[in-house]
Amino acid sequence: MAGPTTARRGAKKSRSGPRPSPRPGGPRLRLPRPRLRRPGRRGVIIAVVLAALLGGFGAWALYGSDWLRLEGVRATGTDVLTPEQVVAAASAPTGAPLASVDTDAVRRRLLARLPRLKSVDITRSWPHTLGLEVTERTPELLLRANGKFVEVDGEGVRFATVSYAPRGIPLLELTVSDSPSLHRFGTSRLLRAAVTVARDLPEAVRKDIRTLRMRSYDSVTLELPGGRTVMWGSSEQGAEKAKVLAELMKAARDAQHLDISVPSAPAVSGS
Repeated sequence: MAGPTTARRGAKKSRSGPRPSPRPGGPRLRLPRPRLRRPGRRGVIIAVVLAALLGGFGAWALYGSDWLRLEGVRATGTDVLTPEQVVAAASAPTGAPLASVDTDAVRRRLLARLPRLKSVDITRSWPHTLGLEVTERTPELLLRANGKFVEVDGEGVRFATVSYAPRGIPLLELTVSDSPSLHRFGTSRLLRAAVTVARDLPEAVRKDIRTLRMRSYDSVTLELPGGRTVMWGSSEQGAEKAKVLAELMKAARDAQHLDISVPSAPAVSGS
């Protein structure tokens, strides 16, 4: 019996040979993705233990060790007060962990014990120092009281009593006991209105004013050296009044009485 022909043997070999490479744009070969190994139970336990140890060490370093304890307090920003006065009034707990210092309590003590302070900014300067940046109140007016002087700031706050009047600060005389303004506005609002007048004054005039007299909300008079007076009126239109006053004092240098209560219609008298 005859075997397969040569043609059949050639076709059989071609079918069992290597497969042709895929055409461009044809289906891509998918390679198996590497499997990510999840940490075993032992690795998780080790990580948890290390985190607990680090957290415990950090807490001990902050609160239990002697490395980060308060050793000094530094005060800056003082003008009338001294840094030593601020540090003493703060009563910061020296020797306590710096992280545990109650800065809000320190701030409350300072503002209560030193009314001259307007604000206090407290910072921890690691590893051992507490910083106190203070801002003092600035007097705008003075009130006479029992032979001394009470300083009043731009918010109408009476914050300090001094034996001698600071230079360049006008003395306020409130004579409103019989005025309806006292019942209508109250002492605090009248005081703030007087402060507003003082703050609106031209610098060249402010330094020469001896007394700012308030008889009512609408009646504020400035007394200058040489018996000169300025009728200011109310605290309203302060910027406009200040401009008119500066021009009027240059134009009428010999005038004794100036009235700018209505800045659009100023008046002068006396010479």
